[in-house]
Amino acid sequence: QLQLRESGGGFTQPGGSLRLSCAASPFIFEDTAIGWFHQAPGKEREAVSSMSIKTGRTYYTDSVKGRFTISVDSDKKMMHLQMNNLQPEDTGIYTCAAGAGEGDRWALLVVDYWGQGTQVIVSS
Repeated sequence: QLQLRESGGGFTQPGGSLRLSCAASPFIFEDTAIGWFHQAPGKEREAVSSMSIKTGRTYYTDSVKGRFTISVDSDKKMMHLQMNNLQPEDTGIYTCAAGAGEGDRWALLVVDYWGQGTQVIVSS
């Protein structure tokens, strides 16, 4: 059983940065895929980034490419989402997840574990 807990959400102005972290207990397994999801107010949750721990390949949805970076610590106990140049449309709940699978254009094809979510507000 893997437990995930996010931290690092908060408020920032447009153009600002936030770094989200997700603590994994006991740790992220080698054959696992991880990812971050975003749910904007009144909208469905959507995946924004994923990563295969085994291959190290990372994936991003078009709206965050060049602005967000997914990473995992070497001890596999923390994963992060660095978010730069944040815009109001990035506002919402961000949730980390872990599971399995890697295709040609995305990892985390099956989600087995979810965090509880952390709120990000981008507003002037």
